[in-house]
Amino acid sequence: MGSPGRARPRRGRVAAAVSPAEHGHAQAEIADHGVIGDLRTCALVSTEATIDWFCAGRFDAPSVFGGLLDPDAGSWRTWVVDGHTRTTQFYLPDSAILVTRFLTEDGVAEVHDFFPVERAHDPDHRQRIVRRIMAVRGTVRVRTELRARPDYGRVVPDVEVLAPRRLLLTSGDLRLGLSASHDVEVGDDVLSAECVLRAGEEARFSLHVLEDGADLPDDDVTDELDRTARYWRGWLAQSTYRGRWREMVDRSAITLKLLTHEPSGAIVAAPTTSLPEEIGGERNWDYRYVWIRDAAFSLYALLRLGFTDEAESFMRWLSERLGDDQGNDDVGPLRNLYDIDGGVPAEEHELDHLRGYADSRPVRVGNAAAEQLQLDIYGELIDSVYLFNKYSAGISLDAWSDLTRVVEWLIENWERPDAGMWEIRDDPRPHTVSRLMCWVAIERMMRTARQRGLPGDLTRWGEARDAIQRRIVEECWDDEVGAFMSAEGADTVDAGVLLMPLVKFLAPNDPRWLSTLRVLEERLVSDSLVFRYDLGHTTDGLDGPEGTFSLCSFWYVEALTRAGRLDDARLALEKMFTYANHLGLYAEQVGLTGDQLGNFPQAFTHLSLISAAMNLDRRLT
Repeated sequence: MGSPGRARPRRGRVAAAVSPAEHGHAQAEIADHGVIGDLRTCALVSTEATIDWFCAGRFDAPSVFGGLLDPDAGSWRTWVVDGHTRTTQFYLPDSAILVTRFLTEDGVAEVHDFFPVERAHDPDHRQRIVRRIMAVRGTVRVRTELRARPDYGRVVPDVEVLAPRRLLLTSGDLRLGLSASHDVEVGDDVLSAECVLRAGEEARFSLHVLEDGADLPDDDVTDELDRTARYWRGWLAQSTYRGRWREMVDRSAITLKLLTHEPSGAIVAAPTTSLPEEIGGERNWDYRYVWIRDAAFSLYALLRLGFTDEAESFMRWLSERLGDDQGNDDVGPLRNLYDIDGGVPAEEHELDHLRGYADSRPVRVGNAAAEQLQLDIYGELIDSVYLFNKYSAGISLDAWSDLTRVVEWLIENWERPDAGMWEIRDDPRPHTVSRLMCWVAIERMMRTARQRGLPGDLTRWGEARDAIQRRIVEECWDDEVGAFMSAEGADTVDAGVLLMPLVKFLAPNDPRWLSTLRVLEERLVSDSLVFRYDLGHTTDGLDGPEGTFSLCSFWYVEALTRAGRLDDARLALEKMFTYANHLGLYAEQVGLTGDQLGNFPQAFTHLSLISAAMNLDRRLT
């Protein structure tokens, strides 16, 4: 598949606009979705059993179903035709198989949605979405309508009927095959089927992503579901977590796994683009890429849970980045984000033809943050390498050589102002958290060198580490406020400093830290929810407010835990659980009214949940 920034040939027809009323259903809220995937891409399924987000082939490919961003951009809808219905949604236990249940006066139907995944690193893997519709009780009439709209909704694919129940959809180099257990009707812009099911009967539909020249294969949906369920149960059984919040931690682990691109080892930040951080605002970004920061924290969470295969795969991906010299003088030896293959993401641009979620424009693909200097990534990266070296097989000599080159660059450049952890689109600043994570990078390199007997100029590294420590204490601390501020000379605070005790820069009972925590609570905490920074008193180069940042809320739980405020930590954690959606999934932020905002589901949020739950569990035992 081509990257989002690459134009696709159009052998299909240009899509005509269709009003939301013609679709017959309202746009689902961000939180009203579950996620399914095959470790290569994901799809979002609403509580009304509508698949309204799916990028064929890989996470960052142009969408085929983009109804989440515009009702004209494609979807696959299934519903019970007659009578009033209520729906519920849940996962089959310990799996990524999603069930949407329709409750009607005449009967009960279930839609089982999943991507078949049968074994790890399967060389014969075929990508397909399976929809299995079952009558559980009574008699139900069900209808399904598939509107494929490749290239972010700009094209209607050509349809070739191979047989009444086997169809081929093509648009440029994209080939999709639909196989069904019932006859499919071909309309001008929709494929549809309708059937009456009695208790125990089912209808089956599979949408295949076909390689060039590949035939549409036969399916055994029931067997595929059973094998997929076994795969997920077997994978999750590796988890070492047996604590109080096992259900939430297990769901977060499965979500992180779904955001892993198994062929490469890359871990994407989220499977969506441009879901807004503010309804109607401009804070809409493409997260279908690999952020070094997010992936490094994910590596930490997976290692803590015992998933060493994923950690080793990501380390291989990372080792290639360390040696490929894609950075430059402006961004440093590493970029802060990459595409799945380790290349530079598509140039950020806007898709003007899409309305955006809840009319929140612009819709963006690509991400200009790839060109920013973000010094904190080196701390998160090297801290994760240190943990990998400690708890897993250890890094190679070549990787260590590359890391020493990185840390030497960092020693020469840590004083530079940068865009910071939150990727501000304003003038660079001497961010406290960037300084903090530079300290972490050098300190962890020294630890690793001593533990493994690896070569390094420990004297030079130690001098740089101590210089950074003094700079933070002397220039980022404000005696009058009684806190470490967001940047040198700033009068604002930043939730990123919650990492100070987590990374062992300060003891959790250090008076300076306890004072900083009180100030953060006064300025950034709202009933256990935490804002990234006090936006009302600073600028980040963008207009409009944003919600509380769920990652920071879980960091707050950890900070309370380490400070010994266990009752407060437990209450804050339990409150955060109430902001999850019905499936235990989180977007990036929580809005003023408790709504999920931002791209969904978000790796950052789920990895921080895992860490917060595990650390609090350990203290409460």
